[in-house]
Amino acid sequence: MNEHYDPDPSHSINRRAFLQATGLGAAALGLPALAHAAEKPIQGFEKATDAPDASKGWRPVSDRKIRVGLVGHGVCKFAAAFGFQDHPNVEVVAVSDLFPDRCAELAKVTRCVKSYPSLEELVKDDRIEAVFVATDAPSHAKHCIEVLKHGKHVASAVPAVFGSLEEADQLLTAVKSSGRKYMMFETSCFHEDLSAMRRIHQAGGFGQIVYSEGEYYHYMDEPIASHKDWRVGLPPQWYPTHSNAYYVGVTGGSFTEVSCMGMPSRIEHLQPARNRYRNPFGTEIAMFRTSESGMSRMAVSWDTPGASGEMGRVRGQRGSFYGKYEGQERKLPNTKRPPLPPGVAGGSHGGSHGYLTDEFVTAILQDRAPLVDIVMALNLTVAGIVAHQSALKDGELMKIPQYKL
Repeated sequence: MNEHYDPDPSHSINRRAFLQATGLGAAALGLPALAHAAEKPIQGFEKATDAPDASKGWRPVSDRKIRVGLVGHGVCKFAAAFGFQDHPNVEVVAVSDLFPDRCAELAKVTRCVKSYPSLEELVKDDRIEAVFVATDAPSHAKHCIEVLKHGKHVASAVPAVFGSLEEADQLLTAVKSSGRKYMMFETSCFHEDLSAMRRIHQAGGFGQIVYSEGEYYHYMDEPIASHKDWRVGLPPQWYPTHSNAYYVGVTGGSFTEVSCMGMPSRIEHLQPARNRYRNPFGTEIAMFRTSESGMSRMAVSWDTPGASGEMGRVRGQRGSFYGKYEGQERKLPNTKRPPLPPGVAGGSHGGSHGYLTDEFVTAILQDRAPLVDIVMALNLTVAGIVAHQSALKDGELMKIPQYKL
C-alpha cells in the first residue's frame, strides 16, 4: 500500500505535532492568530531570501516541457516545496496523496487539475514522463522502483533507501534496467558552501582531501508527526545524507569502511522502548575511510540543542574550506551557484530546493546523469546504514558496499 504521512492525531504527542499532522490552522481551532504565528517551522523549512539576481544569466536548454507527477503532501508538504509547478520546462499533469484533503491541497498549490488516490494509480498515466516521490522515507525505494517499472524518470526525497542494504541493491538494479534517470534530492549538495567546495575541488583547489567533516543537528525534543511514527527514535545514521554530502557531494567519491560510536539519549521519546527500531542512540558519530584514503567524521544528532542544520568543511593537501577557501590555488573558478530559471525560488534548506528541481529537469532535457544520481545517492545513504551497525557493535570497523553503474 502506498504510504504517505499519517494525519491521525493519535500519532502526535503535543499540540505542535498535532497541528503539523492535521494541517489545521489556528483559525480552524479557534486559537489566536498570534499563537499560530509563533509556531516555529520544521527545521530546514525556514524561508531563505533569494538574491535579486538569482536568475541573471539563465538560458533555457530547451523549450520542451517535462510532464511531471507529484506524490506526497504530508507534514512537510514536500511534493509542492521544490517548485516543479514554477519551472518553465515543467508541466505538472497529476498529483497524488492517500488522503483526499491533502491531495486536493497539493493540486491547488501546484495549479494541477488531475489527481489520483495513490502513487500506484498515478504511475499508470501515460502522459507522465517523470515523478517526484515525496512520500514517507521507509517507502522511498519501493515507490521509486514502482515508478521506474512504468518507464518513467524518478526523483526522490532523502534518503534513497531506509536502513536496508537489500533495498539498495534492488533500487540500483531497477535504475540500471529501466534506462531512466534517477535523482535523490539531497539538499546539502546545493547549499552555497558545498556547491562552492565542489567547484573548487573540480578545479584542483583542494588536491587530495585528507580530512572532511559533516554535521547534521536536528534537535527533536518534540517528535515530528509522521506515518506510523517512522521518525520517532529513527537511528541517526539512517538519515545521514545531509552530513555525508560534505564529502561525497564535494568529491563524487565514497566511504569504504567505518567505525561509529553512539550515545544514548536523555529524551523520553528517543528511548529504545519507545520506538519501533529499538534504537538506543540519539547521537551517532561516524569515522569513515574515504575512497581516496582520507578520513571523514560525520555526525548526526537528534538530542543536542544549540546550533542546528547541516554544515561541513574539508582539508586537502592544496587547500581547505572552513567558511572560505584558503590554499595554494590562486585562480579559483566561479563558485556562485548556477542561475535559477525565472520564477523558480531557491526555497528552503539553505535555498537548495529550486536548484535540485532544475538539475533534475535539465538532466532529462540534456539526456545526462543528474548530479545526485543513483551511485551518489547510495554512497550518501548506505554508509550510514553500515555506520549504525557499527555503533550497535561498539564501534567495530566495518566495510561499506561500493556501487557503480
